[in-house]
Amino acid sequence: MLEAINVKLPLQQNDDLYTVKVQGGRWTAVDRQEGIIVSSEHPPIHSLSFDELKTTALLDLEGKVMLPGFVDAHMHLDKAYSLPWVRNRSGTLLEAIENYRGAAPAFTKEMIRDRIEKAAMSSASFGSAVLRSHLDVPVHLGRDIAMRTVEAALEARERVSGIVDIQYFPMFFYDSAYERELTEFASETLRMGIDGVGGSPHLSPDPETNLAWAFKLAQRFDKPIDLHSDESDDPGVKTIDIYCDYVKAGGYGGRATAGHLCSLSAMEHGEAERLIAKMSDAGVAAVTLPAVNLYLQGRGDRGNVRRGVTRVRELLEGGVPIAAASDNIQDPFHPFGRGDLLQIGLMTAYAAHLAKEEDIITVLQMLTANPARIVGLEQYGIAPGNPASFVILDARAEEELFQELPSSRWIYNKTRWTFASRLNRFGLEPSLLT
Repeated sequence: MLEAINVKLPLQQNDDLYTVKVQGGRWTAVDRQEGIIVSSEHPPIHSLSFDELKTTALLDLEGKVMLPGFVDAHMHLDKAYSLPWVRNRSGTLLEAIENYRGAAPAFTKEMIRDRIEKAAMSSASFGSAVLRSHLDVPVHLGRDIAMRTVEAALEARERVSGIVDIQYFPMFFYDSAYERELTEFASETLRMGIDGVGGSPHLSPDPETNLAWAFKLAQRFDKPIDLHSDESDDPGVKTIDIYCDYVKAGGYGGRATAGHLCSLSAMEHGEAERLIAKMSDAGVAAVTLPAVNLYLQGRGDRGNVRRGVTRVRELLEGGVPIAAASDNIQDPFHPFGRGDLLQIGLMTAYAAHLAKEEDIITVLQMLTANPARIVGLEQYGIAPGNPASFVILDARAEEELFQELPSSRWIYNKTRWTFASRLNRFGLEPSLLT
């Protein structure tokens, strides 16, 4: 059993403090307090050593912020930390793709597995409880090369089980020249425990045929679909238009996600509004990847450089569920990053001009409730009966989260503390609580 008093819950959208209780891995009480509770039985969380924290049932958060565990809805864990082997001199998306594919045959299953595990653990240490990762599966380079990534991903997921949950969506690159081989491979991976169908139809030789193939596969296995969509500066790239048609015709509303949507920001406003309304009507969710799109897009522009971040505010106002996510970590697509969704939230606030007081809650929802809905979590959030996965941050107001990006964080996943880090006079002191 765990009980914490004087808890700040920003997503409740009030200034009250709460007492919360956990038992058997689930929330049993989330009660509003009348004011600050003073109790000698509840030691302040910052005063406890890591060993003490593991055995303490009563805590005083002293007004610190608690959020449900972050949900990072679009990552590339298999590519993470590959930058030492794969560079990108032009900084463009196409060079990143070409260079990674060129290096892929040299990556062993163990190398890929270790990168996935490292990136997943880093994300968990910053407060993420659930990750959705796309996987590079270049079937055209050979089945063995593609399958080693799938096997590495499944092994890594097992190794981090209990600390962070991972969903996998392989990026099936469709080409009619090897449709039979791709279909057989994709079907096998879905039977092995892969969670859904991914891809990048806008990069395919035949985007519409690619979409038809992807939906046929998803429907056959009753799996959700999550596609990289229109990651381009060209306003004429609009595969999202056809994507919505397939979603609506197939009854896939609420089970379809579009990542990136960069061309939305480049096209004329009226056309963007039409497509956003179509996404809302069809039930297609969106994920914005501000760090990577700010880095990759607009490389051919001079002067007024297009930055690639999709129309976040318009999607929100248009009723499209939208999340912000990490995407790539220290690889040829993005040389920076660490899997810290709070950092991504700050980038989203900058890029989308979401800085009003009420916008801060909106950004926090893009890291928590919105992506939880997108990835299909049926029980999520700090409420009685839900699994108790949460992050405590050393801040006392939601705005302070983005002003300070607090380094001191305490992470709990269902039945135990998994990570803690705190600032002391010697600097940052991280620990994995095992």
